[in-house]
Amino acid sequence: MPERNFAVRPATDADRLPLSRMFAAVAEERDGIATEPPVDVEARAQSFDLAGTFVAEVEGEIVGTLHVEASRFGFGELGMAVARPWRGRGVGTALMGAALAWAREQGLHKLSLSVFPHNVAAIALYRRFGFVEEGRRIKQFRRASGELWDSIEMGLLL
Repeated sequence: MPERNFAVRPATDADRLPLSRMFAAVAEERDGIATEPPVDVEARAQSFDLAGTFVAEVEGEIVGTLHVEASRFGFGELGMAVARPWRGRGVGTALMGAALAWAREQGLHKLSLSVFPHNVAAIALYRRFGFVEEGRRIKQFRRASGELWDSIEMGLLL
């Protein structure tokens, strides 16, 4: 059973800087999210759209985030990041549960996301929630190294 010594809640304005720092740390890994360093932490903090954003926190420290960008067409694009020490401990599962409930409350009919093919843990999490592969974008993301990475497109009808 995963640990649950964290809380999941909607993000607030006070979360902007901690969210940005956690996001920058995940970007430093260069393999799980599209953003790569350097991340301008201050600019990123100001740019966060907090509507549809959830955070997982432990003793005031943000250890994960999930954002649903609701479109005017009734679907939402999902993006998630979890701090490395908190992966595999139920954070992603809890964030997904909160996001699904929120998306349904908003009247969204579908959630979509992009994930790198090598991110097998994330793909497994999404599949557990019912997401299915809808396609693959070949050489979609140019990395700082010059490599071109595919993305798997997944969706879930709500």
